[in-house]
Amino acid sequence: MEVVYEDNHLIIVNKAPGEIVQGDKTGDRPLVDELKQWLKEKYAKPGNVFCGVVHRLDRPVGGLVVFAKTSKALSRMNEMFRNGEVKKTYWAITRNCPPKQADTLTHYITSTERNNKSYASDTEKKGSQRAVLMYRYIASSDRYHLLEINLLTGRKHQIRVQLSAIGCPIKGDLKYGDKRSNPDGSISLLSHRIEFIHPVSGKPIDITAPLPDDNLWRAIAADVSEL
Repeated sequence: MEVVYEDNHLIIVNKAPGEIVQGDKTGDRPLVDELKQWLKEKYAKPGNVFCGVVHRLDRPVGGLVVFAKTSKALSRMNEMFRNGEVKKTYWAITRNCPPKQADTLTHYITSTERNNKSYASDTEKKGSQRAVLMYRYIASSDRYHLLEINLLTGRKHQIRVQLSAIGCPIKGDLKYGDKRSNPDGSISLLSHRIEFIHPVSGKPIDITAPLPDDNLWRAIAADVSEL
């Protein structure tokens, strides 16, 4: 766990792949509990520590996750996410390359609890939800391609299933069609940047995640001007 931003109301963590944000049926200790313990020790707080989950990332995904240190911040951030006032930018490494011009993908997604998987269709089906994202091509290595993605909706496994639907599964994502897993069990999807207006202070917040400690990530992003 790496804290990249903290104030009186919010804390933003660079989540490592493999960590879970909130408790699930595995029983593994979630990141929110790790963070509560970290805050308790840092500030020598007696009793329980408040730490609210604002949003989640899939377990094999790394990058930025926002938590709230106060109930006021939690309720306001939840509303901002519902209203689309938080801009989240992802980077994904894919094995195949989509058309290099920026594009918007629209699908209809259905999810099943039985196998914890989502399915994308070009047409609306019973129980499906409309899913929209924008992507742009950034760079390539010999075999892989780096895309930047902005979500316009928030659906389960949305980036993973939509990129798979156009023949560009994320590197390491066996569930959605890649050929082999990454050695550490991660998938090459990063919650790269988050931008919003602070729900209490009104100041702009703009945080970028450090690149994963991985040779492919460093090589493929070497010429990106943002870094």
